[in-house]
Amino acid sequence: MLRKRINTGKVGLVFRNGEYKRVLTAGTWWISPFEELVRYDMDRPFHSAISLNILLRDEKLAELLEIVEVQDNEIALQYEDGKFKTVLTSGRYAFWKGIVNYSFVKSDLSKVEITERIEKSTFERRELLPYLRVFVVESFEKGVLYIDGKFERILTNGTYFFWKNSTPVKVDKVDLRQLQLELAGQEILTKDKAALRVNFVAQYKVVDIEKAMIVNKEFEKQLYTLIQLALREFIGTFSLDELLERKESVADFIMKSLSTKANALGVEVMDCGIRDIILPGEVKEIMNQVLVAQKQAQANVIMRREETASTRSLLNTAQLMESNEMLFKLKEMEYVEKIADKIGQITVAGNGQVLDQLKSIFAPTK
Repeated sequence: MLRKRINTGKVGLVFRNGEYKRVLTAGTWWISPFEELVRYDMDRPFHSAISLNILLRDEKLAELLEIVEVQDNEIALQYEDGKFKTVLTSGRYAFWKGIVNYSFVKSDLSKVEITERIEKSTFERRELLPYLRVFVVESFEKGVLYIDGKFERILTNGTYFFWKNSTPVKVDKVDLRQLQLELAGQEILTKDKAALRVNFVAQYKVVDIEKAMIVNKEFEKQLYTLIQLALREFIGTFSLDELLERKESVADFIMKSLSTKANALGVEVMDCGIRDIILPGEVKEIMNQVLVAQKQAQANVIMRREETASTRSLLNTAQLMESNEMLFKLKEMEYVEKIADKIGQITVAGNGQVLDQLKSIFAPTK
């Protein structure tokens, strides 16, 4: 006989010619030389080459083991002493009792919603991620959850986990911030058949996510079309000159026209307006010519007005000088002073007639 010792925290299985005979717990035991003793650590899962169905016939061994059955459509989350350890797929597992406190959470993968009590931090473990669908809804968004093609519910901001299986799951997200819609290069005819290209811009936001995403299909395209039609309606009722004068009023018309229709789409138009009106080349050239002619006419009017005022002033000055000899003399002296500023010296030749003339200028007549 052979004397064998089993230490605390270990278990021994005795085999003879490959067949299981009995289990030995901690202590000292005698076995036959023809028997084989295989020791197992009780703080580790139990694995054996012998089928569990055969081993569990021994009631003493069955009392030492905890058996976990995982079906084909299930997984089991294994915890050791309250801490997540790994994921068990379909199969039969055995764990020793007594040393490690094992616990298990079974999850049915045939359903989509996760109803099991699992800590959210566990979903981020790489062992569990292959079995999960993950959707993130940002703080400025809302999500529309569809399960198997059917609307389920509205998702607020956060991270959502669903079991991965054959059932399709989709989350459509909508931005709740103020958005901008641009209608660029819209070719529109005015009332007088002038072809224009208009760039229009509108700010809007989604206020009813169910109307925008469920009741309506592609609400952005529908809003684009509604604004386009309202813009054509407005421009088509005015001639080119009237439109250029009243283009600021288009925003009020569009806002009033879209108030009910936009609400049916689940959106609210916050503001809008024409950014650019692009005229055809020949029309632009004609308008430039008209503008130049108008400015030239205005300049001519101003010049004539100034000439008239200047002539009137000269007439008034002449009348004053005619009635006042002293004023006439002062005016003569003013011009002589201007002439003197431009002459360095004066050479006088001839008789005293020149001197008499100068004297007559500066000497007052009695």
